[in-house]
Amino acid sequence: MVKRRNNRQDAIRDIVRGKSIHTQRALVDELQAIGFNCTQATVSRDIADMGLRKLSEGIYVLAEDLHLQRMVSEFVSSVERADNLVVIKSQPGTAPGVAAAVDAASLPEVKGSVAGNDTVMVVSGGSEAAQDLVNLVNKLRDTRR
Repeated sequence: MVKRRNNRQDAIRDIVRGKSIHTQRALVDELQAIGFNCTQATVSRDIADMGLRKLSEGIYVLAEDLHLQRMVSEFVSSVERADNLVVIKSQPGTAPGVAAAVDAASLPEVKGSVAGNDTVMVVSGGSEAAQDLVNLVNKLRDTRR
């Protein structure tokens, strides 16, 4: 039972980081599409257990990604991938804070980051992981206030 819950919560983490999920029903549908047999009540408990938050734009975000979301939406101007590297451009003087937020989020695709004044270089485990990070940063950039 615990293993199924942990696997489901890992899947929820991946879904929420990869897509803009607005409702519990949408999350149930995404889980069912990848083979999890669950109800909205189960997902509601998972959301509470995991500490998921809903942004003012109506999308779910992981609690550990909230600081990253704030930094990205506020300061990041562009993000692009170069093989397994991700280059994040930000406002002058903000790159160290953005890099710290990326590192603090403990994203599985991030191996480490280096920050200059307005540029962060993030090393990922591969080109697919780098693209996942680009997608996440772009998703979080779209939540500007």
